[in-house]
Amino acid sequence: MFWQTTRFRIDLTRPQVMGIVNVTPDSFSDGGLAADRTAAIRHCEQLLAEGADLLDIGGESTRPGSMPVSLDEELARVLPVLEAALTLGCPVSIDTNKPEVMRAVLARGADIVNDINALQAPGALDAVADHARCGVCLMHMRGDPATMQQRPHYDDVLHEVGEFLDERLRACRSRGVADERIVLDPGIGFGKSVAHNLDLLRRQSELLALGRPLLVGWSRKSTLGALTGRDVSQRQAASVAAALAALQSGARIVRVHDVAATVDALKVWAAAGLTRG
Repeated sequence: MFWQTTRFRIDLTRPQVMGIVNVTPDSFSDGGLAADRTAAIRHCEQLLAEGADLLDIGGESTRPGSMPVSLDEELARVLPVLEAALTLGCPVSIDTNKPEVMRAVLARGADIVNDINALQAPGALDAVADHARCGVCLMHMRGDPATMQQRPHYDDVLHEVGEFLDERLRACRSRGVADERIVLDPGIGFGKSVAHNLDLLRRQSELLALGRPLLVGWSRKSTLGALTGRDVSQRQAASVAAALAALQSGARIVRVHDVAATVDALKVWAAAGLTRG
């Protein structure tokens, strides 16, 4: 199975590690660490040296309770880092839900649009459909970052997440976006309780019936803190364990902060013959 993106056709027979580059002052676990161009580019280079396969650059925090930033501010944060990252020889994803940002980054050569809102904003689907080859990640979120963790409720979280992702997948197909350009993300921590997130992990393989690869992000999430009692800065081991569990249940891409630890764990996992093709 492959993921077609602007410049790369990514082979998903081997699990892919997507390194997180937050060009923000307020992301939940690493806000401010790569908030300027020089620090962000240095972070991109470090993640690749540690074994990341892809980079995911975001200029707007989507942590619970966060508020949106202006279009101009997001572009000012993202574009200089994107321009440098495009020279590093790896697929580059932009984490945004703004159609204007999507068009701007795709015009500059970005490989992937990673949208927590699954291209629901007016003009977002157009931005991706108008591009010939870019990849896209469609994520499930209940509510918005400012309010999503206020008593989220589902009758059956796996069924409802699956229905939503299927509807967004069909919306993309209706606009001519080829399946090979699309991956799906169940949205761990986005409008979901601890119980919801764990149910999604246990039953994640059911989402494979949608026929598209899964990208999953457990890295440093609050559910891991609830399970371990660890502060966000101390969740590396739990994050790696969750990433491996997601991969064992059929995910093909894991989005992580701790690239080196995840890559090392995957080497052991692969040597033990546990990888899924």
